Amino acid sequence: MQGPALRIAREMGLTVIAVDGDPNAPCVPWADRFEHIDLKDKEGIEKLARSMQTEGTLAGIMTAGTDFSATVAWVAERLGLPGIPYAAALNASDKERMRECFKAAGLPSPRFIILKAPAPPEFPLPFAYPAVVKPVDNMGARGCRRVNNPAELDAGVRDALAFSRSSRVIVEEYMEGPELSVDALVYNGKMTICGLADRHIFFPPYFIEMGHTMPSVLGEAEATAILQVFEAGAKALGITNGAAKGDMKLTPAGPMIGEIAARLSGGYMSGWTYPYASGVLATKGAIQIALGLPPDGLVPKRRWTSAERAFISIPGRVRAIIGMESARTGEYVRDLFLRIAPGSRVKFPENNVTKCGNVITAGPDRETAVLAAEEAARAVLIRLTAPDPETEAFLIGEGSDFPPSAFVLPETLRLKLEGLSRSNTAGGGSEIGLLPFPELLESGLKDYTGRTVPESLEAVRAITGLSLAFTEKPPVLGREFWEALVRGGYQGAAYRADLSE
Repeated sequence: MQGPALRIAREMGLTVIAVDGDPNAPCVPWADRFEHIDLKDKEGIEKLARSMQTEGTLAGIMTAGTDFSATVAWVAERLGLPGIPYAAALNASDKERMRECFKAAGLPSPRFIILKAPAPPEFPLPFAYPAVVKPVDNMGARGCRRVNNPAELDAGVRDALAFSRSSRVIVEEYMEGPELSVDALVYNGKMTICGLADRHIFFPPYFIEMGHTMPSVLGEAEATAILQVFEAGAKALGITNGAAKGDMKLTPAGPMIGEIAARLSGGYMSGWTYPYASGVLATKGAIQIALGLPPDGLVPKRRWTSAERAFISIPGRVRAIIGMESARTGEYVRDLFLRIAPGSRVKFPENNVTKCGNVITAGPDRETAVLAAEEAARAVLIRLTAPDPETEAFLIGEGSDFPPSAFVLPETLRLKLEGLSRSNTAGGGSEIGLLPFPELLESGLKDYTGRTVPESLEAVRAITGLSLAFTEKPPVLGREFWEALVRGGYQGAAYRADLSE
């Protein structure tokens, strides 16, 4: 997520120093100089910055897409560089402080409590279930989940505590309604909006963003109401000079603030989809503000749509990744980012950092961009190693609420499936056949990625190289294959086919 900032800063003629706790971070080679310092080590980064300032070479400090705006503000404040006060950055990165600021300003924000230990049995919330549990100091939906009763609250708090650096968990009222992301730049107290996008959230009780679409489909009146509350929220936190990123909800009662951070967004929004849709480089504006300069070039040059979509996996170990070239070269596809490789362990995502990759498209209208992104994401096929105990446990876990099954069958189809003959693959090989299940093939059902049953079957054939001609004569894959396809989509079915060879 730092890549656009590094690239644009160099294009502006600046010398770029990148700081990270990981010397193998993907964009390290893009910097003129790299310093191996953990982003939580604000004193260490201050020491580096002060040495550069003494040499007369330091012009500013900034970040994008990470929750370390407090480190940036600490250094800027201590060295007299442009930025927001350290206290304001803490307000924007600590969810307890954030909610207190919104409450004091009378802004629409959910009621909340703070817990520092697992909740005792039948712990009374001061508001009704459902609720949302999350660590006060993390990002990417790590440790964040919806809870519907005291038992789920206890499990949710335990999970969230594991992701909290300060061992604090916030429990909030659940906000019903669509979620939106906002990016903005603030210069000397004046805000310029740099994108309003629809977020596409799936897989309760977790909040997994399977993509976003820029710009939002909200009408003008609703968008204006959302942005007015967002601007007031940024002001309440003390964000007066820099960037602001908001997660907003449009509830039945009107706009409410999810969270507001003192930085540009991650999730490919500020650095990719907004520039593709508008022609505006919000990242350049953020760099200019960090240098003490007024941002320019913030008037949109075009009104396109840019869509980002993720692709995910069921649990297991990656054997091969197929279809990358087809996805990458699809019409309107601008980028394909892969987070896995052969040998990687994968699991069904419980947060926004355990997805397998992302596709970004841009087109002259929403339908074009969205269709291109969804088709490109489905073109990437992930083959898992067989056998594998985690994959096996997932495939026999039918009926669990999470992870969900790929296909949800009506009772009539469920009974048909249970009546199918079992597999008989003795003497199999490449000529192994597939027991017909026309009722499922013709059902019109789609999995959680929008892939139909026939499309899933074609993906299995592409992955395994098996013809899987329909037959009732051995060697044949039967009920177990179709059960695996219903539970784990094309991946589950390919896994069962691989075990038969």
